[in-house]
Amino acid sequence: MTEVQRLARFVHNSNYEKLSSRAIVSLKLRLLDSIGCALGALDGTPVKIIRKQIKEFGGNPLTTLIGGGMTAPDRAAFYNSALVRYLDFNDSYLARKETCHPSDNIGSMLAAAEYAGRSGKDFLTALAIAYQVQCRLSDEAPVRDKGFDHTVQGSYGVAAGAAYALALDEVKTAHAIAIAGTAYNALRVTRTGNLSHWKGLAFPSTGWTSTHAAFLAKNGITGPQEVFEGNKGFMESIAGDFTIDWSGEDLEKVTQTIIKRYNAEIHSQATLEGIQELHRAHPFHPEEVEKIVLHTFDVAYNIIGGGEEGGKKNISTKEEADHSLPYLIAVMLLDGNVLPSQYLPERIIKEDVQQLLQKVEVYEKKEYSDRFPKEMPCDITVTLKGGAVLRVNKSDYEGFVTRPASWEMVESKFRNLSSGCMDTPFQDRIIDMVKNIESYEVRDLMQVLGMIGAR
Repeated sequence: MTEVQRLARFVHNSNYEKLSSRAIVSLKLRLLDSIGCALGALDGTPVKIIRKQIKEFGGNPLTTLIGGGMTAPDRAAFYNSALVRYLDFNDSYLARKETCHPSDNIGSMLAAAEYAGRSGKDFLTALAIAYQVQCRLSDEAPVRDKGFDHTVQGSYGVAAGAAYALALDEVKTAHAIAIAGTAYNALRVTRTGNLSHWKGLAFPSTGWTSTHAAFLAKNGITGPQEVFEGNKGFMESIAGDFTIDWSGEDLEKVTQTIIKRYNAEIHSQATLEGIQELHRAHPFHPEEVEKIVLHTFDVAYNIIGGGEEGGKKNISTKEEADHSLPYLIAVMLLDGNVLPSQYLPERIIKEDVQQLLQKVEVYEKKEYSDRFPKEMPCDITVTLKGGAVLRVNKSDYEGFVTRPASWEMVESKFRNLSSGCMDTPFQDRIIDMVKNIESYEVRDLMQVLGMIGAR
């Protein structure tokens, strides 16, 4: 039996009864969080471009677009995933050498489950499978240092979850995963240097094509069954040898993912909570700042601090701003929070934030690197022009595994993000459906999410 066949058996043998009560609550929280992110992104420029293209190209109206309209399932997977991802406000999973956003899978799971007429329980199971597969591959087969993107492991997760949602048998599930895993190996250049729209669309594209792979397998297309261990397969070409005993895996990885408190790259969250707390405890005017020094762990430094993935002080777009610790620290001090409004074009280019971010220095601290990912450690020192020095140390933030997000936090975030497109009673309706998703079919939820545009 090949590795992909063992993985397919794990998928096929999964069911709702194997989910713990904690996993079920965690999945619902991330569903509500992701719907909020999607609703907050409806006016995003890339999102509008994709919707316009879908309208031009058409597609058999089998599945719902969040915000209104219907199209083919693979295109719905792309569009709805783009909505979830665009703000870069959705959840994350921290492996030692890889970071991913497993809620990126939600758009694909909704499309496949709606098409197949699946229940809320089936959807939660499919989503738990996608989380488990992507996160475990991120643990054991990281690809970032090889120059590949974290969406690579996502292709296996989407295909596995979509195969379950489509009720594929074990053989067809293996083919779906093999097709997706062979075909969709993205480059890390997406997230290095000057960033583009593709930073937020790389995984939606993976979700689109991997969902498409599941439908191909459903209709009889076969894929290479030695995708993992075969000659020029995933192990030999990209990841190196690794072992995952899929027969011993559970569906609990979702409980180890983290939810963002601030609309910023995940590795910045403790830093932002720290600078916010410091400024509230010791109010000062940003013009008084002489310099700000941040010591953080290696992953944060390399991705958003000016390390190996490029400088972070030449900021002119949303994609660059939310991946720049200097910008994020500066805008937090100036505005008191980091939410979607901090990425409006006129905010990004304003002189106050552009000047202040130049005063931020970011350094890696080995002690902190050794403590990551169990912690998110950092220290911040603010030196004022009068000579005063303010300091704060952080090891986590609200939403991290050590301080998990509550229903109250996620509901508040959902209401804030969705307030521009619906009233409170409609928000209440969606929250109630998510909390009780086991009592609904996925089509019921999607019908409500499809009404938003008309409202």
